[in-house]
Amino acid sequence: MSAPLFNRPPFDPEIEAALIDQRSEVVTTLELEEIATLRARSTVPDDQALTLDGFFSLSRHAAAGSPGGPDVDLLLLRPRGVAGRVPLIYHLHGGGLVVGTMYDDVPAVARLAAKTACAVASISYRLAPEHAYPAALDDAYAGLTWLVEQADRLGIDERRVIVAGVSAGGGLAAATALLARARGGPALVGQMLICPMLDDRNDSHSAQQMAGVGAWDRTANATAWAAYLPGRAGGPDVPALAAPAREPDLAGLPPAFIDVGSAETFRDEAVGYAGALWRNGGQAELHVWPGGSHGFDFMVPGAILSRDARSARSRWLRRIVATPRASEETP
Repeated sequence: MSAPLFNRPPFDPEIEAALIDQRSEVVTTLELEEIATLRARSTVPDDQALTLDGFFSLSRHAAAGSPGGPDVDLLLLRPRGVAGRVPLIYHLHGGGLVVGTMYDDVPAVARLAAKTACAVASISYRLAPEHAYPAALDDAYAGLTWLVEQADRLGIDERRVIVAGVSAGGGLAAATALLARARGGPALVGQMLICPMLDDRNDSHSAQQMAGVGAWDRTANATAWAAYLPGRAGGPDVPALAAPAREPDLAGLPPAFIDVGSAETFRDEAVGYAGALWRNGGQAELHVWPGGSHGFDFMVPGAILSRDARSARSRWLRRIVATPRASEETP
């Protein structure tokens, strides 16, 4: 008997148990009319959770937006008792570009930042379908440039800024790095792309393998891309700044950390992006976590696989913030 056309990788046992136990909270498929309901489920951590019980100071700001665009709300966490300027993780939240707030995943990012005395900034970017491309990218880039311009006042080392994101935020982080390169903007020292949403074509083998199972399948992905790129998603004229997997030239980008689960929609596009960075002479550290679903380490942080993923990110981040840019190295 022949095997099914799309055999899928098995889930890690701890991840599979969480997918079953949390099935009412896990988003597998998503239709346009369900976006409002999903947004209503959003909760905001209290300041104690955001600051890790006071390890960080917390401030909120309104950054100047893009020309013609609104101001961008952002929060900034800075480690207390650290003199001088500190590295910055510029975090862009997930949510398929259609849901999410600047508070999403911030405590998890703060725990990562605490190990390397980094600050964390997170912004509230405009969401689709109300605000299609390039609104989210304009906001992300405006927030980045404002933070770099205000670096001295905020106690940030503008030479050590890492753009980071989860899922849609990972794709947006990659696009922000591309836009910074195109405009000669802030010189990023790294990009951390966690299970990134990179390709509007939504036709990879992993997208087809994982249809209808796990977290965020290709139906949800199609809904999100259609909202962000109305009438254009999957077509021939989508710009790479909207879907970074379409960019043929990835030379000159900052070192990347890319991780993804083996049992998720975005596996193949994440692997492909790492390969494209290498082919263009760039640097990328790629992890494909066996049995990981989309966002597995946020869903079940205590799993062995989740702890391993966080450890790998922490090691990469420690190297990145400790390594000077080539232009600063002693000849």
